Amino acid sequence: MSAEASGKGILLKADPIANVFRDEIKATLTTRPRPSKLVGILATSAAPSKFYAEFTQKQCLALGIEFVLRRIGAAADPALGEGDGVEEAIIEANEDESVDGIMVYYPIFGVQQDHYLQQVVSPFKDVEGLHFKFHYNLYHNIRYLDPKSLISSVPPTTAPEPAVEDQPPPGAVKSILPCTPLAVVKCLEHIGVYNKILPYGDRAYGKTITVINRSEVVGRPLAALLANDGARVFSIDIDSIQEYTKRPQQSSESDAQRRFHPRHVVHPCSLSPQDCLALSDVVVSAVPSAQYKVKTAWLKDGCVCVNVAADKNFEADVREKASVYMPTIGKVTIMMLLRNLCVSLRRPIDIIADDFGVHCAGCAFSNMVS
Repeated sequence: MSAEASGKGILLKADPIANVFRDEIKATLTTRPRPSKLVGILATSAAPSKFYAEFTQKQCLALGIEFVLRRIGAAADPALGEGDGVEEAIIEANEDESVDGIMVYYPIFGVQQDHYLQQVVSPFKDVEGLHFKFHYNLYHNIRYLDPKSLISSVPPTTAPEPAVEDQPPPGAVKSILPCTPLAVVKCLEHIGVYNKILPYGDRAYGKTITVINRSEVVGRPLAALLANDGARVFSIDIDSIQEYTKRPQQSSESDAQRRFHPRHVVHPCSLSPQDCLALSDVVVSAVPSAQYKVKTAWLKDGCVCVNVAADKNFEADVREKASVYMPTIGKVTIMMLLRNLCVSLRRPIDIIADDFGVHCAGCAFSNMVS
């Protein structure tokens, strides 16, 4: 039954979006001299992590990707502690030249210690985009990088000129983006929230978007990505609301000479959550709680609603207001991860790394696309 006939918005499943990227991955694999190898490190007994690991394994098997799941700590033996041996397992995978990509199933210890582990993963094998190099680029709207810069731990002192097209300049590659935020962007592109006739890097211009939850894994990087693409973004967390935008809030002579800042700027926001939702063309919620629900009555008529959380963050009647509702994006997220992995076997990056004495054969960063 159509949305018009039912009087409700469209219930959009992730499958058709994921299938586009699945076909792209299959085509890429046919050009590779050997199958890509992904190592998953499961160090916790948490059911969602176990499900995610098994789902990843299933998707890899279907695509001909070699997937090795290393169960350690509580995942291997209930008598062991959560996370026992996880750092050692990461280091071992870093040093294994047959491994193209590494993913670790979080949460394990908590935000601070997990963040440390994310930095232990080599940036050359980080297919999740959680290394600080990639987060720095994301927040500073640096879309391309010189692979040699991954050797240094020092961020660049000057930012490059903003990208004007979706192709890296000679000698550069695309900076890898976190999988879940990137999956949301790809879903919004599919839905048509992004306007393809606008210039690259500003195709979300004119859209107001609310992102609920400001975690460093999903919420904040997603808000930054959307704002760097031109949107006005309200970032709602448990204790504050922030506004992310490239547009100058106040006009001045210097601002008149440029239509927007090179990257998003974060401003405090005095609006209430209800006010933000009433203004928003898109609402993305990623609250890890079954009790949390976005009130349908607060939504703008015709908005797009995307649920990222494992639990449903929207009320059952969300399609009474939303023109499009996506209850889950997990399949697209997996495709973003495998897409990052499967474009990795490019020899030039090996030569660059060898110049620096770094082992990264088949590393997972040679030609990242976003």
